[in-house]
Amino acid sequence: MRNPLSSLSSVLQSLSETFTHLHGQNCNFTAMTLTGGSTHSPSSQPNAQALPLPPPTTPRVSKHRPLVAPRRVQADPTRITRPDLPPPRPPTSDYPVFVVWNELVRVYREFNFSPMVFDMILKVFAEQGMIKYALHVFDNMGKCGRVPSLRSCNSLLSNLVRNGESDTALLVYEQVVRLGIVPDVYTCSIMVRAYCKEGRVSRAVEFVKEMERLGFEVNMVSYNSLIDGYAGLGDVEGAKSVLRVMSERGIKRNVVSCTLLMKAYCRQGKMEEAEEVLRGIKEEEPVVVDECAYGVLVDGYCKAGRMDDASRIQDEMLRIGLKMNTIICNSLINGKGQTSEALKVFDEMPQGGIHHTVVTYITLLKGLCQANAFDDALHLWNLMLKRGLAPDEVSYCSLLDGFFKKEDLDSTINLWKVILTKGFTKSRFAFNTMINGLCKMGKLVEAEEIFSKMKELGYLPDEITYRTLSDQYCKVGNVEEAFRVKTLMEAQAIFPSIEMYNSLTSGVFMSRDISKVMHLLTEIQTRGLSPNTVTYGVLISGWCNEGMLDKAFSLYFEMIDKGFDTNLIICSKFISTLYRLGKIDEASILLQKIIDYDSIPFQKGDITHSEIQKFADSLDESAKSFCLPNNVIYNIAIFGICKSGKVGDARKFLSALLLNGFSPDNFTYCTLIHATAAAGNVNEAFSLRDEMLRRNLVPNITTYNALINGLCKSGNLDRAQSLFNKLCKKGLAPNAVTYNILIDGYCRIGNTVEAFKFKDKMILEGIVPSIITYSALINGLYKQGNMKESVKLLSQMIKAGVQQNLVNYVLQFS
Repeated sequence: MRNPLSSLSSVLQSLSETFTHLHGQNCNFTAMTLTGGSTHSPSSQPNAQALPLPPPTTPRVSKHRPLVAPRRVQADPTRITRPDLPPPRPPTSDYPVFVVWNELVRVYREFNFSPMVFDMILKVFAEQGMIKYALHVFDNMGKCGRVPSLRSCNSLLSNLVRNGESDTALLVYEQVVRLGIVPDVYTCSIMVRAYCKEGRVSRAVEFVKEMERLGFEVNMVSYNSLIDGYAGLGDVEGAKSVLRVMSERGIKRNVVSCTLLMKAYCRQGKMEEAEEVLRGIKEEEPVVVDECAYGVLVDGYCKAGRMDDASRIQDEMLRIGLKMNTIICNSLINGKGQTSEALKVFDEMPQGGIHHTVVTYITLLKGLCQANAFDDALHLWNLMLKRGLAPDEVSYCSLLDGFFKKEDLDSTINLWKVILTKGFTKSRFAFNTMINGLCKMGKLVEAEEIFSKMKELGYLPDEITYRTLSDQYCKVGNVEEAFRVKTLMEAQAIFPSIEMYNSLTSGVFMSRDISKVMHLLTEIQTRGLSPNTVTYGVLISGWCNEGMLDKAFSLYFEMIDKGFDTNLIICSKFISTLYRLGKIDEASILLQKIIDYDSIPFQKGDITHSEIQKFADSLDESAKSFCLPNNVIYNIAIFGICKSGKVGDARKFLSALLLNGFSPDNFTYCTLIHATAAAGNVNEAFSLRDEMLRRNLVPNITTYNALINGLCKSGNLDRAQSLFNKLCKKGLAPNAVTYNILIDGYCRIGNTVEAFKFKDKMILEGIVPSIITYSALINGLYKQGNMKESVKLLSQMIKAGVQQNLVNYVLQFS
């Protein structure tokens, strides 16, 4: 006859070996430790009395209904599976665990040993972070007629929340309640934390009220979790309301409660109020301020860009005997960005006994990528790997973002394959990073492929995913696709944010489809969204571009009435529009209001529009807050004057500015060169180029495009081509604009042969011909009477997918 304890010991030994192999830690499951008895058979010990095993108990609910694995394409066998689908075979790497588990169940059913074995295995798996195995045990205990203990359930729930699987924790809790397991105060605090981590703070509040109605005394941990939930949303009033409830219940706030309130203020950017809370903590007895409280304030100041204040708080913390820690150092590195000061903090950490973490490396890595120091970023990445730190999903996505900034598509694709291999695509973060990067590179087709792959794998896109795609379609002028993305999003019951509406409104203005603007504004109002400064800026800019200043001014005053401050971008738009429309005096007076400059060389008359006078008056206080340098405003003024066709006045303005210490930049000269060349004064344009060189300013491709355009417009194609051939020696690469200028120039003089040579050359250089390219060529062929070739090229354009404004061309040739 088989010995039951011998069989159990064999199974548990296999389980121990499998656990050690998978988790890298020694774990010794034995029959003695798990059953509380001897490993020998009772019959072999004559003096021992065999203890009767309790019969299997039936759960309090008639059926153990398995949970549904959240956001999984294929049900994981270690998750609680759907009852209507057969459980799939476990992955090969997990197979030994399930073989041992099945054997353990078989031995239990044959010999009926203590069910405590299952409970302890569940607890060990949960505490060691082996969540999928713990869930498998939890799901299958019911099949053996066993109910897990509350202690094991709490351990599983706590570790799920700690590992970022709060959504699964909520599902497990529902199952715990169905099994009739009565929760305790510890369970309550775990579930409050789970709801808050999911962003469901209002539900967490309701949960606390339900527990109190059931007679539970909610503890400090639960209330602090609620405050943390509100702090994460930046809801100061919500956090304060919890503190009031605590006071009513006779629960005194501690340093954690106060620190979380500071965090809420910091999220709102109210740093003075956050610091006031810190001062209150120091005066309050018996609350003792700690590094965490100072750390929150340092981090808040760093994120606000107020590094002097961050250093002040750091010095105060050190003066009262508190020490730096990893979190504070990471905040300082993040605040200092890519500067040598950030590297200094990084280098000093080990000297102070503070270890670098993955977050430390990634914070510095992001700063280096933002500074385009990609070689240093890669060196830091390799150093992190060399020191045995395992990069997480955020780490890989930070490096991915760096490759996108470098426009290194090959390295990006290779890293994306690594991310897929390591399984870091279980959240939307990696997909959103990839889609965003491809969109910024103009790779919309590839971005759509990742979007499709994301849905294929069962990961539903979120508002950020849809907004990223929609925004890029708006930027390239494809508003129809942007609205298609919006429709897909709404079908998923995700509604656009005000940021997405801002993007769509901007795109509609770009496409000149003004009727849709009013439709979007109606939607914003219907859905209860509040316009922000960006909304007003987009609308003001759009109406200015349309020349409808009355609507633009009306929106501006509405914005001011609602308490929004004006900004330099909005003011600059009004000024440049006034210049463009020839309203020089009005534009000059607004310019004076912003820069407090009296020597603008134009005659000043009375402002004829009351709106402009009212606008100018409103700038008296707002202009003081503008932080951009006056050079930006001067350039806007020069640009506006040139747009109005008064190039001579623009030169006079520049001369006056130079006398007052103004330093012109590339934008200044490019604006003047473009306007001068377009006016037909090519020699004067080249003189400006030479003046630019004397000031040690290097002309860019935009400047040379202006010069080539001027030469083409004046019929000097040979000189234009000669200048084109010299671009390579100047270290510049021609772009689509360069080729289009030359193609249009040759078509205008009837030399379509040379024009087609440039078209072939641009394709050879990897530049895709645009609607402008085809338009110039088709017009050139049409003027030569070559209808056959023009129609052929029109068909080629359609096949190439260049169909924007196609109807106009068809009508033109009909």
